[in-house]
Amino acid sequence: MQQDQPVTIVIAGGGTAGWMTAAALARFLDRNFRICLVESDDIGTVGVGEATIPQILLYNNALGLDEDAFVRSTQGTFKLGIEFVDWMRPGHRYMHAFGAVGRDVGLITFQHYWLRARRLGLAKALDAYSLNEIAARAGRMHRGGPITGNAIPAMPYAYHFDAGLYAALLRQLAEAGGVDRVEGRIVKVDRHGEDGDVAAIQLASGERITGDLFIDCSGFRGLLIEQELKTGFEDWSHWLPCDRALAVPSERAADFTPYTRASARPAGWQWRIPLQHRTGNGHVYCSDFMSDDEATATLLAGLDGAALAEPRALRFIAGKRRLAWNRNVVAIGLSSGFLEPLESTSIHLIQSAISRLLKLLPGREIREADRVEYNRQTDFEIERIRDFIVLHYYANGRDEPFWQMRRQIAPPDSLHAKIELYRANGHIFRENEELFTEAGWLQVFAGQGVEPAGYHPLADAISKADLTEYLGAIEELYAREASRMPSHVDFIAQHCAAPPRSITA
Repeated sequence: MQQDQPVTIVIAGGGTAGWMTAAALARFLDRNFRICLVESDDIGTVGVGEATIPQILLYNNALGLDEDAFVRSTQGTFKLGIEFVDWMRPGHRYMHAFGAVGRDVGLITFQHYWLRARRLGLAKALDAYSLNEIAARAGRMHRGGPITGNAIPAMPYAYHFDAGLYAALLRQLAEAGGVDRVEGRIVKVDRHGEDGDVAAIQLASGERITGDLFIDCSGFRGLLIEQELKTGFEDWSHWLPCDRALAVPSERAADFTPYTRASARPAGWQWRIPLQHRTGNGHVYCSDFMSDDEATATLLAGLDGAALAEPRALRFIAGKRRLAWNRNVVAIGLSSGFLEPLESTSIHLIQSAISRLLKLLPGREIREADRVEYNRQTDFEIERIRDFIVLHYYANGRDEPFWQMRRQIAPPDSLHAKIELYRANGHIFRENEELFTEAGWLQVFAGQGVEPAGYHPLADAISKADLTEYLGAIEELYAREASRMPSHVDFIAQHCAAPPRSITA
């Protein structure tokens, strides 16, 4: 190939992963790169990633998307956190809300003051000190600066949206930015004889598409990264044994709550994601403890509106590829690994992989050091997310056999260290650029009954009266701020309501 010709990047597969990748590459790469996306209309996509975390705003803003137009076109709603129902025990609920909890003072973080106050009987539950949770429980939504005072922190948020409509929107952007879409089913992969890199993919039509760098967005099958390159898979099912899911849409709820719900079930959990035109539902479960028929009945019994289609079945294994970048193939999305969507990280992992690829983007020649660093960062991120998800299972108080076994399986060493550190004196530290913040860990620890033996001794430096005033002021500030916000439903009606849409599947 002539050196003055553009570097060709071939994306194998569409869906959310493929079109997120294509849209970002089209936005940031210049004419020295050619981007081609190959997908087949005959191959469906998983499409369960309808709930997101606040980092999605960075991606959308980078693409120049207008927020209201995006929410309207994807039938979206806003999300302030995730409610967990029945995880510690039946009838109990807590929320992992976005944003800060309380306010730090001096050298130590909020939880130490809260832990001391709780021992003294002065503190309320953690939710009283989270602006996002107060607003979410009240069904309210606000964006932008604080309403009632500069001392109020910004309220971070994310979205619920229809993943198919999102992919369609991104496809429009990508193609407008110069991405070539080729319709076809990949039937053969050609390799270079000298180094084993992928040289081209062949389609059922006979068309042959050559490239310099290949992005595998083919989903669970990992057409290039696994079926062709035999990269290998690290199985995490001993920690995360749920291996099946059923997904079904139901009639739209009267009020679309500004939070996702994850409800524990006898052998897994059920999600609820409210959109403007429907509610997305799913049941993630372990087939060793529940039959498919039982899982279907459990899912349908837990809907808050009539089902709009037959449940769609998915099978998976929790884990990751041993290499996310192998030779000249980078796996993005489900082809790189799978973690159940308990903390809405599926789309974030696509987004972070794209960002990582852009930072380490090779030219025509790929250097081994870039591959090593990409894989190191990928492994660190997904392993820390894995730990956060495992914590929900490990720290449960339910009586069913599935849940009893979850408590008996030793967690990963990295998670064990975090649990023991919190159990000792309430310490939580965010390592490097791991995704979940100290506030997120605190909410799950407290929400699922992980109790520390002590707290930082500097929390004793203030008097009981000052401690009471400090906690009361936070609660009052946040409650007042939330009370001034419009309802979530009214906010959408004012800014980004989508036209009514008929849903048949």
